[in-house]
Amino acid sequence: MKKLPIWSATALALALVACGPKTHQAATDVANSTGNAMATAGSATSNAAEAVKEALTPTPSGQEFIDKAAKNDAFEIAAAKLATTKASSPDVKSFASEMTKAHTESTAKIKEAGKAAMPVMTPDPTLTNDQSDELADLGKVNGTDFDKKYMESQVDAHKDALALMDDYAKNGDVASLKMAANEIAPTVRKHLDMAEKLEK
Repeated sequence: MKKLPIWSATALALALVACGPKTHQAATDVANSTGNAMATAGSATSNAAEAVKEALTPTPSGQEFIDKAAKNDAFEIAAAKLATTKASSPDVKSFASEMTKAHTESTAKIKEAGKAAMPVMTPDPTLTNDQSDELADLGKVNGTDFDKKYMESQVDAHKDALALMDDYAKNGDVASLKMAANEIAPTVRKHLDMAEKLEK
């Protein structure tokens, strides 16, 4: 049995509507079915695009991973320090305090994992240019403007950090770093949820 093209199904639905009230429901069903098929196809396309993106993004080496993790922690701690003086919301300040504590612990865990690696790896926490620029921008605002900008940056930073941890925990090639990534990922996920709620 030949499948009906989407445009033919739509035309059939319109023709059925013209036939009278008895066939109106049938026309509606055909139109809904066509719409659902198109939505499903769109969702599949989106999922396929995400899979391609992941496939084209190679898992970092052990040194690349440990450096990225250290830079993320250093950025989080520096941004949190700004929040303690510039934020107006008690919730944002509380979040920042949690970030300082959690990312200090994360830094220690990454360093220990690096020492356990063969060969030993030492993380480089020097901020990237983008991170330095973002901190400079945060330093220019205060109060509610700071709250908004800080929480937006936190959502983005934690999405990136979670992707890094999940990817390395799954595909990394240094056992001690994989273990650290696997242990850190749930905390990052929790912080991302918190950041998204505060951003709203």
